[in-house]
Amino acid sequence: MLYRITRPLTHLVERYLPDPYVFVLILTLIVLTLASTVTPFTPIDAINAWGQGFWTLLTFSMQMLLILVSGYMLASTPICIAVLDKLAQQAKTPALAITLISLVSMLASWINWGFGLVIGALFAKALAKRIDVDYRVLVASAYSGFIVWHGGLSGSVPLTIATPNHFATQTIGLITTTDTLFAPFNLILLGAMLIILPVVNVLLLPPNSKHVLIDKAKLQESDKPLPNTLLNTPAQKLEQNTWLGISIGLLGCIYLVSYFFIQNKGLNLNSVISVFLFLAILLHKTPANLLNSLQNAIQGGAGIIIQFPFYAGIMAIMIDSGLAQQISSAFVKISTAESLPFWSFISAGLVNIFIPSGGGQWAIQAPVVLPAAMELGADLPRVAMAVAWGDAWTNLIQPFWALPVLAIAGLKAKDIMGFCFIQLLVSGCIIAVILTWL
Repeated sequence: MLYRITRPLTHLVERYLPDPYVFVLILTLIVLTLASTVTPFTPIDAINAWGQGFWTLLTFSMQMLLILVSGYMLASTPICIAVLDKLAQQAKTPALAITLISLVSMLASWINWGFGLVIGALFAKALAKRIDVDYRVLVASAYSGFIVWHGGLSGSVPLTIATPNHFATQTIGLITTTDTLFAPFNLILLGAMLIILPVVNVLLLPPNSKHVLIDKAKLQESDKPLPNTLLNTPAQKLEQNTWLGISIGLLGCIYLVSYFFIQNKGLNLNSVISVFLFLAILLHKTPANLLNSLQNAIQGGAGIIIQFPFYAGIMAIMIDSGLAQQISSAFVKISTAESLPFWSFISAGLVNIFIPSGGGQWAIQAPVVLPAAMELGADLPRVAMAVAWGDAWTNLIQPFWALPVLAIAGLKAKDIMGFCFIQLLVSGCIIAVILTWL
């Protein structure tokens, strides 16, 4: 049904949407121009902020690269391939495949956003090996599950305001996750996404005769390990020795048990990477097997390496010039106590295009929306979660977060963004209604 709408939109996106690297270059020029014209910043001020902020996401960039390669290495182990294939066998039709991947990716993203990105992309490949289904819609459905992350267990906004001594403590105090993540309105939102988004994704499927399929031979070829060299030297024999990989993997798993169950610490980006990495080391058994898998995994990381510094520069301009605060303030000025969650959601979605970082965006918008919420008598937890959902919402059309998924799946942004735009429109209406009236 929706294919009739998405067909011209997909053609338009394929024709005019450039590579995400070109997109971020254009975005840089737009932000530089806006900062130089609508804020007190001069052009040289904007350029200085851009240059000084260029390298502020190096830690995060490395974390994203490790999420990609460690998740890929884990999924390429024989046992994980078998599990994904077993789960993929449950999908007997294209509609069931789309429904299954939508649900799996949403549940994984609710647990942790990095986990959801990797699992969704890898499961898409597993499904594509077993069933003839439009690969573009399959990957778009995998990515659509990412929309729930900020309403889940790794949501940076609800976790920040529930942390003692957070930066807005003097303004709002502590707001527990009972009032945000586990509040009725957020649970209703999550339930609505779990029901409606799979239906939307199924309706995005074209007629069977128009499905764009991926060559299954290419998928199988991409997962083949590189050939090992002959064991001619002591060094080569050591690389093929199972005790070394298994022992290090077990040590890492012992640490993770202590981390989660003794120290009572939760999932975050570093702990997710540790889970992926230590399990991959253990299950690959030999260092050679792990390194062969790494060679296949690292090929998709080029986009992350080159683009994330540009987004760091954009973030610096938006923050230092006050441009992000101006955008948020403009929406707050037209708000009432009842409409503030709606306008906070919309403004967060707009700001997210330029600052695709949940924590960074909250640091910018909180000083604007929280005092407004208190002055208007609005529901503070709902307003905070409106910013969180707005940040997650426009990720559907933000290539920044799609890079790991696209790298694993072997697609380009323009292949899925036409479908993602429809997902954006439908989910945006649902989120706005629930935040405002339920």
